[in-house]
Amino acid sequence: MSLSNPKLRKAFADKQALKIITGLSNFDIHKIIQVAKAAEIGGATYLDIAANIDIVKAVKQITDLPICVSSIDPVELCKCASVGADIIEIGNFDIFYNKGINFSESQVLDLAKEVRVLLPNIDLCVTIPHIFTLSQQLCLASNLEDIGVDILQTEGMSTKFSNVHDNLQYLCQSITQSSSALSSTYILSSLVDIPVMTASGLNSLSAAIAACYGASGIGIGSAIISLENTYDMSIYIDEIVSSMHCQQLSTINQHSLVMQRSVFSSTSV
Repeated sequence: MSLSNPKLRKAFADKQALKIITGLSNFDIHKIIQVAKAAEIGGATYLDIAANIDIVKAVKQITDLPICVSSIDPVELCKCASVGADIIEIGNFDIFYNKGINFSESQVLDLAKEVRVLLPNIDLCVTIPHIFTLSQQLCLASNLEDIGVDILQTEGMSTKFSNVHDNLQYLCQSITQSSSALSSTYILSSLVDIPVMTASGLNSLSAAIAACYGASGIGIGSAIISLENTYDMSIYIDEIVSSMHCQQLSTINQHSLVMQRSVFSSTSV
């Protein structure tokens, strides 16, 4: 793993990376700082904020968390890197989907190549558009790895639901919203050797199972932004961190049990 930031490198290696997305079209500095403080208190790994140099400077002053900026504009990304952004991400495609504008595989790849040349020494993440077929996503992921991209991020299409009235409905909503991103994560993580992050539609329930699909980290935004104060946000983030940790321990215990059974079987023969 080639990530330059030691904290990020360890979190992704442990499949425990948690990115809090403040809103990539959110330029409300007061709300962004509120979320940033909650992320630090709750134990998140890093922040994803709008690609704006003034916002990057402001957030760097109030938190030690690594900062990611997302854009499709190489100039914006370069400016943010110059004032301390730790990760640059080619993404934020949602605002274009809503306008009926889609990107092709070659456009995403060419953009990644351009940014990699301009910024060869900074950690680079690229979002794989969910509008692509799985075969297109696989091809693009392989090509992105070949040109030196450090992290891939999957996305999915969120589904709107009415108010949730019971636990079963909440479970169904969680699965539906995250299923697209998790499916892509499962396929891509089996092909590439770089970390794959899952985003779009995740919450405290679905976050815990992302690692089972091969995710090295998750990104959560709307579930946090919708909360009203720093305390509630930090509690929610802490719940996610705890659930991810419990899932990791469960996986380790399962592997240990399999090894014990294997040893027992071999000695019994």
